[in-house]
Parts: sequence; structure tokens; C-alpha cells
Amino acid sequence: MNTASFVQNLVNVQPELLSFAYKLTADSEEAYDLLQETSLKALGNEEKYEDGTNFKGWIYTIMRNTFINSYRKVLRDRAYIDQSDNCCFFNQGYDIAVDTSEGNYDLKEMHRIVRLLPDEYRIPFLMYVSGFKYREIAEKLHLPLGTVKSRIYFTRKRLQRDLKDFR
Repeated sequence: MNTASFVQNLVNVQPELLSFAYKLTADSEEAYDLLQETSLKALGNEEKYEDGTNFKGWIYTIMRNTFINSYRKVLRDRAYIDQSDNCCFFNQGYDIAVDTSEGNYDLKEMHRIVRLLPDEYRIPFLMYVSGFKYREIAEKLHLPLGTVKSRIYFTRKRLQRDLKDFR
């Protein structure tokens, strides 16, 4: 496919891409940004597109992957380091700790409970709240997927039980 027809295909699919971007982001400004970033990536990788490949599918895949990567980056940027002895990573939830002493106490209590967990439960749980997928955790810890899921489930249940009085 020559450059002119590639660009024409990209221009023709823009309205559909914008709709898809809005479905992913649920925000018009972010949708336009995602559309622009996807278009730039497509133009920058034009030589990787092979004739006969579904152009729409190719460009939608670029958009989806761009969205997923930026979403994971946001999660990583929101993570902070707990300066306790074991240096755990947590996602900072905007609704977890309000600027009140009560909200801060709840967050401290949650950290305390998580630190008390045995490593076999704490590590998978902390990886999960840091944004890792079950499969990624299982691969990194060399555990079966079902074991990872059950450990995270039991840890969540324990946190719910132990923090019930703090709600």
C-alpha cells in the first residue's frame, strides 16, 4: 500500500476511531488525545503494515494497546512506596483516605493488617493492587493461577473482616 492510500484509509476511519476512543475513555478530551496518539503511531509505523491485512483491525489494535498502556502508566504513577521494613507498593486510591484523621487512620490500619500477613498472601495481594494481572503474578511467583486467585481472594476477605469496624 502506498503512502497516499494509507493516509486516505487513516482519514476515512477517523470518525469510527473517535467513537471507539470515547467508549474507552468516556471523556471527549481524552478521546481526542487518544485518537491523535493512535494516528501518530499508525503513521510512524506505516512500514509495519502489510498489504492484505485488515486496516481497521490493525488501527483499532493500536488504539486499544495505546489506551491500555496509558492506563497502566496512570496506575503506576499513582503507586507510592510504603517505607516500612518490607517496602510494599500500594495504589493510592482517591477515595480511600480523605483528608481527615479518621480516613488516615483507616489507611494506616489497612497497611498494618497487610504487613501482618504471611508473605505467601501479602506478596500476591500487593502485586494485584499494584496493577499486575493474575496471570502475571502467577508467572512471576511461579505459582498456579488458581493459587494466586485464591490467595488474593482470601486476603481481600480478611481485610474486609478486619476493617469492618473502621467503616
